Amino acid sequence: MTNLIDGKGIAAELRAKCAERVSNLILNGIVPKLAVIIVGDDPASHQYVNSRAADCKAVGMDSTVYELPSDTTQSELISLLEQINVDPKIHGILLQMPLPIHMNPDEVVVHISRDKDVDGLHPINIGMLGSGKPSFAPCTPSSIMQLIKSTGVPIRGKNAVVVGRSNVVGKPAAMLLLQENATVTICHSKTVDLKEHTMQADILVAAVGVPGLITGDMIKPGAIVIDAGINRVDGKTVGDVDFESAKEVAGAITPVPGGVGPVTRTILLMHTLDAAERINAGN
Repeated sequence: MTNLIDGKGIAAELRAKCAERVSNLILNGIVPKLAVIIVGDDPASHQYVNSRAADCKAVGMDSTVYELPSDTTQSELISLLEQINVDPKIHGILLQMPLPIHMNPDEVVVHISRDKDVDGLHPINIGMLGSGKPSFAPCTPSSIMQLIKSTGVPIRGKNAVVVGRSNVVGKPAAMLLLQENATVTICHSKTVDLKEHTMQADILVAAVGVPGLITGDMIKPGAIVIDAGINRVDGKTVGDVDFESAKEVAGAITPVPGGVGPVTRTILLMHTLDAAERINAGN
C-alpha cells in the first residue's frame, strides 16, 4: 500500500520545533527576524511574500517586508540589500523572484550577505553546497530531503533520479542526495528515453515544471516519489507526477499541493533561525 507523505503534517512538526527555538533565542535577548524584498506588483509574488510574513508571526519571529515599485533601479535594490546586510537586527534575507526584466538577478544576488542568504542563492553558498561543506541550500531541495527522510528509508546506496536541472531545485537536490551517499542521475529535456532512467530509481524527484510528465508506468515499484512540480492546469495546482497512476506503484509519494510546498515554507524559517544562532554566536 502506498504511503502518502504528509507535507502539511511534517511542516507542522517542524514549525513547532521552530517556535521552541524562537522562544530560546528571545530568552537570550535575540529576536530572529527575516527581511523579505519584493520588486514590482505581481499578485502571485505578493501573496507568496505575505504568507512568508504570516509564517514568521506564527512561530514568534519578526519580519519586515520591503515592497519596491517596478521601476526601482538595480542599483537602488543593491543599496537596500547592503543596508540590510549590516543591520544587526535582521538575520535572514529573502529576495522574491523573479525580478523585473531590467534587472540582472545574477548581479543582484551576490550583494546578499552569504550569512543571511537563507534562500541559498549566493554563488558562494551554491559552491559550498557543491563541495559538500555546510551552507544554506535552497529551500525546496532542503524540503525534498526532509520528505525523503520522513519515510524512514535509508538514502545511502540507493539509486536516486532527479528529473530537472535548475540551479534552484534540480542541481542542489542532486548535491544533497550525493551528500547522503545516494547514486545520483540527473535527467532533463535532452535525456533520451527518460523512462529507462526513472525505472531504475529507488528515489525519484520530479522538478522540471511539466504537468503529469511522470506517469505510473515510469516508476519502479516501491520507489519514493517526491513531486516538486508546481503547475496550473484548468485552474488547479498540479505537479510533474500523474498522481493517480503513480500512487498505484510508488512505495511513498508526495501530493501536490500539500507535499513539498508546506515544508519548503518551514525550511525558510529554520534557515533564518540557523542564521540568527550563527550570527550571534560570532558576536
